[in-house]
Amino acid sequence: MDITYLLWLQDLRNSTNNALSPFFEQLSLFSVRDIQLLPAFIYWCLNKRTGLFIFFSMKLSQTFNALVKLTACVYRPWVKDPRIIPAGDSLTTAGGYSFPSGHAMMFTPVYGGLAMFTKNRAVKCLFIVLILVSAFARNYLGVHTPQDVIVGVALGSLSLYIAVKIFDYLDRHPEKDVLVMICSALAGILTVVYVTYKPYPMDYVDGKLLVDPVKMTIDSWGDAGAFATFALCWYIESRFVKFEPTGLNVKGVIIALIGMIPLHWIIWSLGGITAKIFGDHVGKFAVKSAVLIYIIVLWPLVIKLLTAKNKKADSKN
Repeated sequence: MDITYLLWLQDLRNSTNNALSPFFEQLSLFSVRDIQLLPAFIYWCLNKRTGLFIFFSMKLSQTFNALVKLTACVYRPWVKDPRIIPAGDSLTTAGGYSFPSGHAMMFTPVYGGLAMFTKNRAVKCLFIVLILVSAFARNYLGVHTPQDVIVGVALGSLSLYIAVKIFDYLDRHPEKDVLVMICSALAGILTVVYVTYKPYPMDYVDGKLLVDPVKMTIDSWGDAGAFATFALCWYIESRFVKFEPTGLNVKGVIIALIGMIPLHWIIWSLGGITAKIFGDHVGKFAVKSAVLIYIIVLWPLVIKLLTAKNKKADSKN
């Protein structure tokens, strides 16, 4: 039934000359790269706790994704049925295992977390619609089955639920934050160890390995491994940086927008450099960690220095 559904969507794409494919491709790309700009803006400008909450739930969700995906080892739809021809360059960009959808487990905690903390109903609905449309995009493009996406959204939602419980607990017991940080770091490290050394299926078609397990572990080093980096950044900021969000004002927004420029470069360009220097696995870990270090520690330090100068200037006046 899942293949029938994907074939129907494929016929729809072909009959409309792939008119919607570029939009869904860009939406999918945003959902795993630039989507991090949204909680970064929240963290820098509006609400520190909300920003941390979203990043925590996102990294937790990605860790779950690494565990489940590299345990289930489910092949992509076109491997199951050669009639499936994904849109665009998905055959090369969406390789590896399929279940659950990594995109869904990235955008669900981000859009879901933003929906939880906004008070505007229209904005809440917008983020919920973004989850649904982004999930549908993965089916429309032919890169995931419905169950891949449904389970991805479900596990992303579970990550949000766990994050809510943990952050509510920390609100009552703030002295336990180091324990949570240590557990988060261990979860990321142990996941990396597990996916690196577990056995994988070695299925060949026409002498070609369907999925190279070594390549599949690269993303896990970045996603789950960076959960440990997140915990370390959280500790450093809470103990040493201690910045305050700028607020939604002209100066604050300008500072945040300036901070987005190097962040965008780190997200889009640094990976190629780190891969050449450290190799694929450590390189992926390095770039994913660099994103978190910049968002949680480095730019907040800049914000603290800039706002401190403003406060001194205001006090003199």
